[in-house]
Amino acid sequence: MSGTPSTPASPPDGGDAAASKTFRTPIGTHDLAPPESGRWVALLGAFIAAADRAGFGYLQTPIFEDIGVFARIGEGTDVVGKEMYEFFDRSDRHLALRPECTASVCRAFAQHRPTTPWKVWYQGPFFRYEAPQAGRYRQFHQIGAETLGTDDPDADVEIIALAAEFFDAIGLQRVPLLVNSMGDADTRAAYGEALSSYLQRRAGDVDPQDRDKIERHPLRILDSKRPATAAVAEEAPRITDYLTAATAAHFERVREGLDALGISHEVEHKLVRGLDYYTRTTFEFRAASLDAAQDTICGGGRYNGLVEALGGPPTPGIGFALGIERLLLACDAEGVFDVPAQRAEVWVIDTAGGAAARDLTHELRSVGIRADRAFDDRSMRAQMRAADRSGAEIALIVGTDEIDAGTVTVRPLRRPDGGDAGISQQTVPRGEVLGALRRIFDELNAEGGT
Repeated sequence: MSGTPSTPASPPDGGDAAASKTFRTPIGTHDLAPPESGRWVALLGAFIAAADRAGFGYLQTPIFEDIGVFARIGEGTDVVGKEMYEFFDRSDRHLALRPECTASVCRAFAQHRPTTPWKVWYQGPFFRYEAPQAGRYRQFHQIGAETLGTDDPDADVEIIALAAEFFDAIGLQRVPLLVNSMGDADTRAAYGEALSSYLQRRAGDVDPQDRDKIERHPLRILDSKRPATAAVAEEAPRITDYLTAATAAHFERVREGLDALGISHEVEHKLVRGLDYYTRTTFEFRAASLDAAQDTICGGGRYNGLVEALGGPPTPGIGFALGIERLLLACDAEGVFDVPAQRAEVWVIDTAGGAAARDLTHELRSVGIRADRAFDDRSMRAQMRAADRSGAEIALIVGTDEIDAGTVTVRPLRRPDGGDAGISQQTVPRGEVLGALRRIFDELNAEGGT
């Protein structure tokens, strides 16, 4: 056989092999398309409104960063060691797709040195290579908020209240808030020693899959969902018993603030963070409507040292992140925040060539009216069916008679009570269409319509 490469066989139909392949989304990703995408837009709108009222501005960071930015979140963590999408670009720079946003926010703070307190919110896609499951994807989406530059416990209360207000705005009710305190470095040192000693005594009772954490990351034992390990964690020493006077006072102030704002909460002693820069307040909102293994829909806490590790000055911070996919699962489980109806207010029916529909829809949209039309010179009957399916309240009809007379027929399609009486069809001069529509909308609104 010669060394000449063989030519790939052509597909049976003689077409291009690549063109014949049906491509699908990669494992662990999903398309977001209407009408579900309208729900996401509405969700973001509710969060933006709450964040804006609280004085938080929008921060957008790159989807990829120098891998060193994310390495700071914990060299020994699964996120850094096993789950991060990393690559070298054409200039041999070692980069990573962002697995979370707190590190990026702190990098941005260190780079730009804004006035403090710096209050920002973010949203977007994040990436982790892990087994896909309900509410968890390899490309997932989060909303979050961070406040940097203040140690004031009232800032902790404010950011927790932001999340609580958002949940209330979208109708979620079964979302208990759990809080705890990580104390400070002295607290962690004393508690770490006590916890390690306890776990070593109980090592035989810990699930075999968790035993290696006893030496490497004892705090992560407390997060385990495995029944044997969870039983051991339930009897473990409590970090709040090791708080210094200053951190105990901080935690008490946070709890007093939550009570003052009417935000119910309970202390969860196993709620800790395994990374060195977490300090003082930690919190989670859990969805009681979801399975226990997937019930955390929002997690947050206070941290120190991360801005400094990324080249900035010593800067305290507190923030939270919530996963959109899992949050919407909780909404579904509670039967709240349905997909919003995407409907036109006016549907233009044109049986005279389409130019009138083109011009009328543009004119209506320019004054804020949601208007739509059919294409491809469809029949009157087909266009009426499309108008009915659209949910529009009014049809504007233009045929050859209307074109000749310079008029438009205005036909109300439905009444708020579902009846047929009341507002009737009328024919108006082309220049009076907007006025006629406003009068009809006013009558519909007066009767309880939209």
